[in-house]
Amino acid sequence: MFTRALQQIQTHADAAGDIDWLVQIDSTIVPAHQHAAATGRKGGSTGRTNQTITPSADPEEA
Repeated sequence: MFTRALQQIQTHADAAGDIDWLVQIDSTIVPAHQHAAATGRKGGSTGRTNQTITPSADPEEA
């Protein structure tokens, strides 16, 4: 129901010239460096652990 109402409003606004349609598409792909995965060597571990970083309650304390 909401979708139909929105489409009708957009249709009327577009016909009146009240909407400027601008569409941008970004298909950029940035490959990660081989060491970014941190998987270690074959069959081994890097010794890294997943640690949760909790920010302080007051950013001014830092």
